Amino acid sequence: MSVLSINKDNFDSVIKSERPVLLDFYADWCGPCRMVSPIVDAIAEENPQYLVGKVNVETEPELAQIFKVFSIPTLAVLKNGKIIHQSAGVRPKPQILAMLGKR
Repeated sequence: MSVLSINKDNFDSVIKSERPVLLDFYADWCGPCRMVSPIVDAIAEENPQYLVGKVNVETEPELAQIFKVFSIPTLAVLKNGKIIHQSAGVRPKPQILAMLGKR
């Protein structure tokens, strides 16, 4: 499964997903975000049971505000439309998978 580009137009469908959702809040100029991006891409490819999306905080500041994103990269995991885990900063793949409940 590929990574979705999340914006305010498709956000409602993401929130209503029956699958667990992993959101990566990033900016193009952010070095740590570029470190996390390939990890998030790999998780999306290897785990079709998750809906994985990326939110550019510069083009979607409203979504960043909803999630209270103060630092990037920020990863958020949603289940049934509710945030169950949120973490700022670079995380290795095993920690991101653990956030999703996969060990």
